[in-house]
Amino acid sequence: MYGVVTRNEEELDWSEFDLGFYEVKDVTGRSAEPLTEGVNMVSCFGDNAAVEADPDLAAVSDAGELATRERPYFDWAYVCPTREDYREGVLEIISDCAEANPDVRLDDVGFPRAEYCHCERCDARFEASDFEDRFEWRADVITEFVAEAADRIPGKTYFTLYPDPYPGHLYERAGLDLDALTEYVDEFVVPLYDMAYETTYWLETIASGFRDALDAPFSVELYAVDVDVDNLVHAGEVADEYAENVFFGYDASNARAALRRKRAEAREGVSHE
Repeated sequence: MYGVVTRNEEELDWSEFDLGFYEVKDVTGRSAEPLTEGVNMVSCFGDNAAVEADPDLAAVSDAGELATRERPYFDWAYVCPTREDYREGVLEIISDCAEANPDVRLDDVGFPRAEYCHCERCDARFEASDFEDRFEWRADVITEFVAEAADRIPGKTYFTLYPDPYPGHLYERAGLDLDALTEYVDEFVVPLYDMAYETTYWLETIASGFRDALDAPFSVELYAVDVDVDNLVHAGEVADEYAENVFFGYDASNARAALRRKRAEAREGVSHE
């Protein structure tokens, strides 16, 4: 199955795509009304606007650094996952999405890096918990959130993963216990973004790693903006060897052109004896 990730409502109906994801809330904090035509997608803890408006929302490192775009390794700001008021707001958005379409995709779920979060609230909650290991406690925080979210999603729960299949990395980096999350997630989505896809050996390596790491269906999301159509077709073919489905992000026109070319080449290759 081939799908598209878009911010444009009309592209959800394009016949070339079997499925469409629609960004209801993205990492900038921009929001839109959920739609019935596509799977609504929610950036859960990535939120520039919220952190800029209230810096106390940001996750805090063990060195006291806020998880904002001022850090050289963050492309967007991260809200601390234990902020109950913010979590409730995100869960309400997820409920609204599920009312429009029973399937929902959870994006940007987790702690921002291994050294986060050491805000006063997180420190107090960890000290008061039954956990001796802070990584284990963090994973429990995230799993609990995903369980609450999935309980509000009557259909399929999609979940975006940071593209690192190396054993233990997602657990240590983001607090994601993949085995525990599998109970609540129906399909994981792994964005493997490149500006050109001139080479694809790395794409194959990462996709293969996730196939081994996950005991659940997963799909690959490719970046389609200004990518050469032939390269995009080839990247899609590589991803398709490992993934359940292949999705194209943020340039539906280019993705449509790639799928049309792929299908045309398939027809030209048919022989009748």
